[in-house]
Amino acid sequence: MIRTAKFSFVLALIALATVAPLFAFNLKAPIADQPALLTSIGQSADAEMVKTLMTRAKLQFTFDSLVKAPALASSNARTLVVVIGGSSKGLGAAGISAEAELDRAKALLTAARQKGMKIIGLHIGGEARRGELSDRFINAAVPLCDYVIVVEDGNGDGLFTKLCGTKIPLDIVQKITQAGDPLAAAFNK
Repeated sequence: MIRTAKFSFVLALIALATVAPLFAFNLKAPIADQPALLTSIGQSADAEMVKTLMTRAKLQFTFDSLVKAPALASSNARTLVVVIGGSSKGLGAAGISAEAELDRAKALLTAARQKGMKIIGLHIGGEARRGELSDRFINAAVPLCDYVIVVEDGNGDGLFTKLCGTKIPLDIVQKITQAGDPLAAAFNK
């Protein structure tokens, strides 16, 4: 009986050691309050995936892929969550040019900063969602974020690491489904 208890204890320690690294985030404490406003920067379909992750995490939020800066004045949102990744197909479907989307993004992020909102940026499209179009949005948005979550292969060239530097906490996950944990952990309960 004692052997079995010791063996079970050892197995529990091994299990904890293999799971614990999944919850070791660079963001050490929550920074954001609910409700949040979720939007896309670049009009990729990735925003729909983040919407699902936020719903699963039971976060209070509204979703508006084309929200503009003036809407923040009447919004009760306390955090802006931006999903960064350009899609020419998404921009076309939204009826907006890349330049107009970039202008919308800059104005929205500036207004959120002026309102005192926390800004959380996510890039979950990986390498497939990188390139000249996306990089324009990434370069404009990431420096204005308070926290960034990236799927690992989307940072293969170190762009997010460079843009975040030592001032913006950056968490890198291996796959999209893992982005929900650090995102949920960023919010005060």
